Amino acid sequence: MRILIVEDEVLIARRIAEALRESGYLPEIECDGEQAWFLGSTGNYAAIILDIGLPNVDGMTLLKRWRSEGITTPIFILSARSTWSERVEGIDAGADDYLIKPFQMQELLARLRALIRRSAGTAQPKLQFGEMNIDMVSRAVTISGSPLTLTPLEFRLLQYLALQKSRVVPHSELSETLYEHDHERDANAIEAVVSRLRRKLGGGYIKTKRGFGYFLEAL
Repeated sequence: MRILIVEDEVLIARRIAEALRESGYLPEIECDGEQAWFLGSTGNYAAIILDIGLPNVDGMTLLKRWRSEGITTPIFILSARSTWSERVEGIDAGADDYLIKPFQMQELLARLRALIRRSAGTAQPKLQFGEMNIDMVSRAVTISGSPLTLTPLEFRLLQYLALQKSRVVPHSELSETLYEHDHERDANAIEAVVSRLRRKLGGGYIKTKRGFGYFLEAL
């Protein structure tokens, strides 16, 4: 899943991006407010991590702009501003969570996981489809108690389909979700990943709606 990091402090942005990659996410960093607004308005992101103290266009303005446009992507505010009134302003403007700098990376990751789960309509860290269990914290998958060995790409695809709750996901949406922004996307790459994942899962968990996309079905 892709995460947009809007942060002008390069070292902080890189630390967050590295932690996200290690946790199986695809981070993108943007420090310019106007460009961040465009990306957040047009890109398919699981969440946006937004620094309030940006130059030119500040984070609160971006937040209000996105919400006024109907953008519902979960937004996680990072800020050095620690007064309760500023936190209230951020939440009231449409932020889903708020963390004060300096922060512990593990807390940011835990809150981000919870935010993504809630946005998908589930509070549990584990997803279940019939005999298949997906642990989004440990990134472990079992079927009838037996563990599966998945590549990071296969896990991202499975997790994304599972969070959609049987919604048919178009090929283009999966491509945007699974690959880095500047990754050269082969037209057959998604089909190849789906094919490998199907062989590992067995049982027909991943269904195809011809001409529309893929969805996950409990067996």
